[in-house]
Amino acid sequence: MKEVKIYWMENCSTCQKAVRWLDRRGIKVSNFRDIKEKPLNRAEVERLVKMLGEADELFSKRAVKYRELKLSEKVLSREEMLELMSGEYTFLKRPILEINGHATAGFFEKSYLSFLEKYYYPKK
Repeated sequence: MKEVKIYWMENCSTCQKAVRWLDRRGIKVSNFRDIKEKPLNRAEVERLVKMLGEADELFSKRAVKYRELKLSEKVLSREEMLELMSGEYTFLKRPILEINGHATAGFFEKSYLSFLEKYYYPKK
């Protein structure tokens, strides 16, 4: 049995859309984690980044604080991104879908389809 985890915010419309999309395909989320109610610590952020490949795959440039801090005016290092994501949930792309040690961040139907083909559906 594959464990399907979602790191999300319950009131996030994109997160809700992703869960409904998965549900329509018969994929049940077994573990929901609200990243606002239970923020990720540094080790958890690093673990997700390792699954995704790069820190910028998890880092959200849509956060209000990203604009407030004028972060678009500088090039952030991996370390700076990790620090920001560990300290503030809004810097995390969401939702984050994790299946058996593999993850994808953000919700785009095409990327979810290819992710599920790789890590959810059994290979024949």
